[in-house]
Amino acid sequence: MLAKTNKILVPIDFSDQSLIALSQSYNLAQKIDAEIILLYVIEEVNPMIKRLYKELNGIHDAVLNNLKNLAEEKSKATGLKIDVEIEEGKIYSKIIEVAKKLDVTFIIMGTRGGEGSKFIGSNANKVVKTAPCPVITIKGKEHNQGCERIVLPLDLSKETRDKVNQAILFAKLFKAEIFIVSILLTGKEDVVNTLKDQLVIVKHHIEREGIQCIAEVVKILKSEESLSNAVIKYAEKNSADLIMIMTQQENEIKQLFIGSKAKEVIKNSEIPVLSIKPSANDRIEIS
Repeated sequence: MLAKTNKILVPIDFSDQSLIALSQSYNLAQKIDAEIILLYVIEEVNPMIKRLYKELNGIHDAVLNNLKNLAEEKSKATGLKIDVEIEEGKIYSKIIEVAKKLDVTFIIMGTRGGEGSKFIGSNANKVVKTAPCPVITIKGKEHNQGCERIVLPLDLSKETRDKVNQAILFAKLFKAEIFIVSILLTGKEDVVNTLKDQLVIVKHHIEREGIQCIAEVVKILKSEESLSNAVIKYAEKNSADLIMIMTQQENEIKQLFIGSKAKEVIKNSEIPVLSIKPSANDRIEIS
C-alpha cells in the first residue's frame, strides 16, 4: 500500500484507445490499493450555439448515464472502486484541474485513439507537460496485464537520475526487472567512460534493493536515427512493458529523453510510457 489514499484518473471518451487505457489501469490499481476515477470532458461549446441547439442540454445527462454504466460494469468485473467525473471545457485543462482537485496518484490515458478520439497528440502532450502527478500514456493496442520489464533511459543529469528511485518502487510493486540504458551520439572517451561508471553505480544501487537489473550503453550515429527511436527500439528488443522518461527541458547533453525527446517517445512508442517530472514532490512510497 502507499502512504496516501491513492486514486488513478482515467480520461474516457469511449474510443477503443481510452478503453484500452482503462483496462491497463486495473492491475496498477490493485497493486497500490487505488480507486479509479473515470473523467469525461464535454468540449467547450460556443454559448450562441448552445442557445440554438436545445439538445445540447441533454448531453451532460446522457454522457453521465453512459459513464456510470461503464463504471458499474467494470467495477463488478474487477472488484475495484470506480467513480465518475464529468466536466465541460478544454480537455487537457480539465484533466489537470480534476487531477489537482482529487490529488490523484497517476493519470492513465490513451493517446492517438483513432477517428473520433479526443486524446490526440496535442492533448496528451499538454497533460504530460502540466500534470501534477506521473502520467502513463497508452498508444499500443496489445499489452501485458502486469509489468515485468521496465526500460529506464538515463544520462548524466541529476534530474534523470531522480527516476531511479521511482523505477525501484515501481519494480517492487510488480516484481519487475529494470533495464537501464544510455544512448550516445558521441564517441568521446571521457563522456563514454563517465557514463559507463555512472551506470555501474546505478545498477549496483538497484540490485541492492533486490531487483534484477541490466545496464547498457548504446551508440548510434546521429544521421541514422533519433535518440527517441533508439530508446523505443531498445525497449522493443527487450520486450519491455513500460518506458520511464522525464518531461522537462534541460541543457546540452542533458536533453536526452526530456523535453522534445519525451514527446517523440510518447508519440511513437507502442509500449506504455510513464512520464515523471524531475524532482517531483509526488513520491510513491511503499509502507
